[in-house]
Amino acid sequence: MRSRNWLGGVGNAARRSVLGLALGASVLSVGVAEAAEKINIAALTFVSSSPLFIAKEKGYFADEGLDAEITFFRAAQPVAVAIAAGDADFGVTAFTGGFFNLAGKGALKVIGAQLHEDEAYHGSAILASNQAYEAGLTSVDKLGGHSFALSQVGSSFHYMIGNVAEKAGVDIETMELKPLQSVPNMIGALKSGQVDSMIIVPHIAKPLANAGAAHIIGWVKDYVPYQVGGLFTSTRNVEERRDVVEKFVRAYQKGVADYRAGLLATDANGKLIESDTTNEILEIVHKYVYAEDPAEKAYPKIRNGAMFITEEGKLDVEDVKAQVKWYQDRGYVSGDANPDSFIDTSFIAPLGQ
Repeated sequence: MRSRNWLGGVGNAARRSVLGLALGASVLSVGVAEAAEKINIAALTFVSSSPLFIAKEKGYFADEGLDAEITFFRAAQPVAVAIAAGDADFGVTAFTGGFFNLAGKGALKVIGAQLHEDEAYHGSAILASNQAYEAGLTSVDKLGGHSFALSQVGSSFHYMIGNVAEKAGVDIETMELKPLQSVPNMIGALKSGQVDSMIIVPHIAKPLANAGAAHIIGWVKDYVPYQVGGLFTSTRNVEERRDVVEKFVRAYQKGVADYRAGLLATDANGKLIESDTTNEILEIVHKYVYAEDPAEKAYPKIRNGAMFITEEGKLDVEDVKAQVKWYQDRGYVSGDANPDSFIDTSFIAPLGQ
């Protein structure tokens, strides 16, 4: 009988004490085993970051055992720098010459896609100031001889206008490119007529045009369908925390799927569909984007800014390689930056597969 219960020979108080210690140790063990892995995500408060917001708010990161914190930046380059420096684990941002230079040094790995200019969806718009439009700048092929606002030399704006001009038969050497350091400066210069033209995302372009502050004369997608930005992490994470990267990617892809279903789904006529899913996603994104605006003002802006993201966040690898070469040919990216060394398709299959 003594073998039936090893506590049978001790007093009730002692028995409760031993059981309490055992139970406490068991709970502690479970808590340690289930402790969430902390990750920091670098992002901009743009609609383009929506899959991250969705994954966090709908618990997709938590379901993967990840305790995700999002840190916000005001420009693309600091996002890449934060990942390279180890201050953040993951990020999404537009590709620039500066990004490719940093990635080429071995600090970053591009593992998936962010926005993509696609012919079927409105993306970035090409704008003319009111003064320039009235003077004859009414179409993209007339950009020659006009000034153009961009944030910095080597930026994504630089890449877009370079390719748009080439496809439209415009000699970019005849254009005056004005680096104004920030998007607000670009907008102010266009509205005041200090520059003739610029390219900007739709949630800014459409309100400017609707308010009569500028004219949309074309869309980048009609000239340069391209991979605008990517999802990336540090080389160290890929090498030392591969399981964490895999968990992050699964959650991100769920966020992408919800984003596409809520904000990109169209009917047979190509018209965007409004559904309960749409309202749910708008509510989530509104917590991060245009949060200071009431829903009735914020939701149309978010809808206008919902640019295309490929299914499952698949990266257009060949296009990224073409971008690197474009920057290299013009001296904005080091000649030894090799995209094969910093593009890793082992987490998400590339576009076309």
